[in-house]
Amino acid sequence: MQIPADTHFIYVHGFNSSPKSYKARQTLHYFEQLGVADQLSVPELSHFPAEAIGQLRNLVERADRALLIGSSLGGFYSSWITEHYNNARAVLVNPAVAPHRLLSPLLGETENYHTGQRYDLTETHMRQLEALYLSQLNHPERLLLLQQEGDETLDYRDAVGYYSASDQIVQPGGSHAFEGFETMLPWIIEFATGTLDPEILTHVPRV
Repeated sequence: MQIPADTHFIYVHGFNSSPKSYKARQTLHYFEQLGVADQLSVPELSHFPAEAIGQLRNLVERADRALLIGSSLGGFYSSWITEHYNNARAVLVNPAVAPHRLLSPLLGETENYHTGQRYDLTETHMRQLEALYLSQLNHPERLLLLQQEGDETLDYRDAVGYYSASDQIVQPGGSHAFEGFETMLPWIIEFATGTLDPEILTHVPRV
């Protein structure tokens, strides 16, 4: 599969995750198989949202074209990036729509699933997340939603509704981890190159 040399891909992990996550490693393996691992970044993001956005902005600003692959909280970050950078598009994998509401009950000490880093999740984190929340999307055409209805962490209907003006692939069953994610990677490349077959898209009611 041909990937344009001017496109840089960025895998954006979720809350308390890291580049060691299963989907991140699957993505890196796929790019290695294609011989273009140098066109993929998998940054380890700060747990402070403002710092995480700064890391992503730095990567996007260095790219001619950027395609973000954002999982869960990473999908939330990726949406913000695409609204603010004309050279960025994103694929959102079971994304969090309003994480400041989702995570507020979890305030207190928490731990990264992969690195073991412990820290306090505070009101500062929530304020930074809320500051990034977009009540509406001005560039939904820059996004592709990959959503599984069996997501046990997030209500899939929130994402389907919020991203109703974007292209979507919505699957029954599955989980928050997005089962069979590796089968989506060729479609992610096709979305990046503008060659995704519209016949595979899920046609959802516009709200």
